[in-house]
Amino acid sequence: MEKNYKSGFVAIIGRPNVGKSTLMNHLIGQKIAITSRKPQTTRNKIQTVYTCEKGQIVFLDTPGIHKAKNKLGEYMVNVANRTFKDADVILWLVEPGTHVGPGDRHIADQLKTCRLPVILVINKVDTVKKEEIMGFIEAYKNLLDFAEIVPASALRAQNLDTVIDSIFQYLPYGPQFYDEDTVTDQPQRQIVAEMIREKALRTLDEEIPHGIAVTIDKMKERPDGKLVDIEATIICERDSHKGIIIGKQGAMLKKIGSAARFEIERMLEQKVNLKLWVKVKKDWRDSDYMIKNFGYDKKEL
Repeated sequence: MEKNYKSGFVAIIGRPNVGKSTLMNHLIGQKIAITSRKPQTTRNKIQTVYTCEKGQIVFLDTPGIHKAKNKLGEYMVNVANRTFKDADVILWLVEPGTHVGPGDRHIADQLKTCRLPVILVINKVDTVKKEEIMGFIEAYKNLLDFAEIVPASALRAQNLDTVIDSIFQYLPYGPQFYDEDTVTDQPQRQIVAEMIREKALRTLDEEIPHGIAVTIDKMKERPDGKLVDIEATIICERDSHKGIIIGKQGAMLKKIGSAARFEIERMLEQKVNLKLWVKVKKDWRDSDYMIKNFGYDKKEL
């Protein structure tokens, strides 16, 4: 290993919906984290790996930092806060604006005691005029002693090279943690479950998505290797939700299933036979047992 090789962990933080997962997916060059416009999309810490000649960056994508309303919310905030402790550098994403809202002030307060270098990324600059960007930098720069402030657009992949260069500037020298071809430590089943959840989030009404989880009941390749059979259950909190998720004559569930199957086939590079079921588990987001059952384990925090 060359002695000027750098490696380390970078926590991507920010309020819900500022584009953390989109940024990570673009930096890695493939889709790992799910994205949607609805809050609470990312629930677990997701590790993805960026490797180049300079070194290796392990990204820790965190749930958005917010004030918790239920046990799932508490779990998500704990995951985000714990991730600070595992990181070498913090990448804080904000949206462009001249007014810093209470959500971002809350994050700034939490970061004041943090000794790590914090790189502020003003995301979504493709949505504003170029001459306004300096004003946004001014608005944020006094909140904290930032290592760097970088305007960028995760969605349009604008200025992401600068983001990567800034990260390497503050990473320690060290060995590779993962092979060159590793892009995530997430088990395939978990990624498949998240892809189905994303399609449900994107297809359904505003009210339902917070209260859904997805479990993979079966994922098995057929002996000839040409097809993977996947059976999954979408868990919701109310009977009325179940009806909406299934839709008239199963139309909504079919729509979710075909959108998810397309993404899963791209990831697995295999044909997929996907069967979806819907079950009601009342108030699962407030049950420690169920939260754990659906893959969110407090012991792993």
